[in-house]
Amino acid sequence: MDEELQIEFRAYFAARLPELLRLAYLLTGDPAEAEDLAQTALARTLVAWRRVRESDSPDAYVRRILVNAHRRRFRRRVPESPMATVPEQEARSSAAELAAVEDRAGLARALAVLPARQRAVVVLRYCEDLPEARVAEILGCSTGTVKTHASRGLARLRADPSLAAAAASWVPAASGASGAAAGSAVSNGGGWAEARPADGGGADRAQPSSSLEVGLPDEVRGGAA
Repeated sequence: MDEELQIEFRAYFAARLPELLRLAYLLTGDPAEAEDLAQTALARTLVAWRRVRESDSPDAYVRRILVNAHRRRFRRRVPESPMATVPEQEARSSAAELAAVEDRAGLARALAVLPARQRAVVVLRYCEDLPEARVAEILGCSTGTVKTHASRGLARLRADPSLAAAAASWVPAASGASGAAAGSAVSNGGGWAEARPADGGGADRAQPSSSLEVGLPDEVRGGAA
């Protein structure tokens, strides 16, 4: 890769790393695994950078790389215990229901009950706040398939008592919070905002780190920090 492309990739890497880590964390539910998944996605992005930069949506291209990497890992694992069948429901009030999870760790635990494809759809559609058409593009499926997986995934989440019991400390940024919660909402780089307490609580929650410099290809590592 020539120097100009390396510089472009480093700039992209620096700008998109937090968002990719967040997406990887919501897909995996584990900070260390999220870092490893994001690192894998970025390494593959580097190899395909010429195609990525020339695509209509580089961000969608990279998200697709990350989601596909996660799906491959998920398929290699022992299947989770089957859950009781939940009647399919319309995907209404979805953002508000997901917002009931009290923190990122709680959200990740809730998402962990979903099969890989449903989890990817719910994360991309409601946590990343992407339109159905973009989610379909990333996953390589139809918008009808996205709607079906979203509806079934949300129905399964609704059946989890922990969602109803969790404190509502997450609010959808797009829906407009009110009162004190709105005043404390902090942008989180996607379709969500986190309502943080005034004393700064929650800073010690498990989060993926903000740097993946270690383990990246040498040609990138030098300029990633």
